[in-house]
Amino acid sequence: MNSNEGTIDRAARIVAGLVLIGLVFVGPQTPWGWVGLVLVGTGLVGWCPIYAVLGLKTCAVKKA
Repeated sequence: MNSNEGTIDRAARIVAGLVLIGLVFVGPQTPWGWVGLVLVGTGLVGWCPIYAVLGLKTCAVKKA
């Protein structure tokens, strides 16, 4: 499983995920916290299954 997320994409996912998880504890208690967990998880791992299905990559292409 190769990384298909770039550095900025990963950072944005982690920040957005933490915000959504934080809203569960501070603001309205909605199911969006689960989406936050998914965003943090994919941001930490660096691989997004939806990107894989769609054939997208936001990471830099390494040349041999």
